[in-house]
Amino acid sequence: MHGLFGSSDNWHGIALTLAERFQVFTVDLRNHGQSPHSAEMNFAVMADDVSEFLTSHNLADVVLMGHSLGGKVAMQFALSHPERLRALIVVDIAPRAYGPAHATILEAMLALDLSGFESRSEIESALANSIPAVATRRFLLKNVASAADGSFRWKLNPPGIHANYQHLNESVADDSTRPFRKPALFIRGGRSNYVTDEDWSAIQNVFPTAKLETIADAGHWTHADAPERFVGCVREFLE
Repeated sequence: MHGLFGSSDNWHGIALTLAERFQVFTVDLRNHGQSPHSAEMNFAVMADDVSEFLTSHNLADVVLMGHSLGGKVAMQFALSHPERLRALIVVDIAPRAYGPAHATILEAMLALDLSGFESRSEIESALANSIPAVATRRFLLKNVASAADGSFRWKLNPPGIHANYQHLNESVADDSTRPFRKPALFIRGGRSNYVTDEDWSAIQNVFPTAKLETIADAGHWTHADAPERFVGCVREFLE
């Protein structure tokens, strides 16, 4: 599962590599990608979405992997439905609360009426003042879809995400009296501050069998920054 503003496409290269040995499903979280838009969005309902997906595909005893927001959903699912998992992999996120680091991006997306633009380059230019980082703008543009008449729209649901943004920054609803005791792997980027050494102590309270891998030359997008090293960590854990 992908992170905030992402989609299943973010996992394409990694998924193809892992699919050489394993059956792999990449999914879009609600209000993202091709999944339905909804006015309700929190870790509990997204964990229920995962449960419905597993049931509809007759999947059991799976390994669930998520990056960032997807990692929080994966942790919530593991704590709520441990019997349905074989193991858990969480990429560069902890179960704690985080600050509203993406508020500016959300506001910039909400301010744009995409139907009034004639090209993706115009959309990128309109985002430049609010979002100066080119890489971030290009990442967001992956969420722009074009209709048959040439007009543009967001694939994701900015109003729905914005209305629930505070829930997405909350901590995972953990119950340390019922920790997830099955195998768990946490992978963090050495150049990222999303998972600190202090976080690791708290993680172990809820995921006592977890192991931690740090990919030194990677940032928050750990699997994109160092795909070969990332796949190596995942394969070693799965095998």
